[in-house]
Amino acid sequence: MGIELPPVPVALGFYRPAVTAGNFVYVSGQLPLREGRLLFKGKVGSEVSVEEAIEASKIAGINALSAIKEELGTLDRVKRIVKVTGYVASAPGFEMHAAVINGVSELFYQVFGESGIHARAAVGVYELPMGAPVEIEVIVEIFP
Repeated sequence: MGIELPPVPVALGFYRPAVTAGNFVYVSGQLPLREGRLLFKGKVGSEVSVEEAIEASKIAGINALSAIKEELGTLDRVKRIVKVTGYVASAPGFEMHAAVINGVSELFYQVFGESGIHARAAVGVYELPMGAPVEIEVIVEIFP
């Protein structure tokens, strides 16, 4: 697909980017970061357009894939994407949270096909770390 996985962003606190428990990998919330720099900043619906927020969710999803690969050594062990929780820092009255998180959902489908289709929540919040417009959290089932 031509997607280059960047190095996993450095954790912003005392946690790991991904943790394996049994046959699941739990990916900590990922932001739209590249080389430690936030690519989009602000609330969706005012400072950040819906199109930019969709792109931000894809970038956060790519960072999640990087965290999975670092945890497992390969993406070949991914059996399926089980659940995605997407947080959208939104301006008052903004209601297109699902459209924003579709960016990462479509990315996972493109990468994993049917195994990339997942359960999901798209949640509007007031603020996210560093002023990010989106944060993506992922649960992945893996082959033993």
